[in-house]
Amino acid sequence: MEADELLVLVAGGDQQAFEDLYGLVSGPVFGLVRRVVRDPAQSEEVAQEVLLELWRSAGRFDPRRGSALSWVLTLAHRRAVDRVRSARAAGEREQREALRAGEPAFDHVAEEVEAGLEREWVRRCLDRLTALQRQSVTLAYYDGYTYREVAERLKLPLGTVKTRMRDGLTRLRECLGGAA
Repeated sequence: MEADELLVLVAGGDQQAFEDLYGLVSGPVFGLVRRVVRDPAQSEEVAQEVLLELWRSAGRFDPRRGSALSWVLTLAHRRAVDRVRSARAAGEREQREALRAGEPAFDHVAEEVEAGLEREWVRRCLDRLTALQRQSVTLAYYDGYTYREVAERLKLPLGTVKTRMRDGLTRLRECLGGAA
């Protein structure tokens, strides 16, 4: 079935037709929303809102005014633009409120610089570990392996890995203690 026919059935409450229509339009809807909103999480949320709105308002579709896909993408575009405008307005309100309160507005550049400095500090502290400690800590905390998996990858007894990790994390904590 075509999207136009499916949308008419959806307007009558046909759940199977909605599932079929969802399969046809969810990709284009998300793609359009993603181009407008840009943030992946926000895009997913907006796309979900559009598809929910599609289920609720399918009866408003008029096939004489255009295709179902055009109508759905128009809904998606409007909702995405609304989200961007809302986010922009919220940011402007926060800045105005910060100015009124005499506080500096949130500084994204300063936050990024600070995060970069923290990453550099962690790198320096990691460099102070022994090669074996650094390897174990990196596998566990950066690559996401469990202690048991680290032991298997390094072909070492689990107890040895646990000792390396404990000693390495102690040294890291001491090194990073000056960062707090």
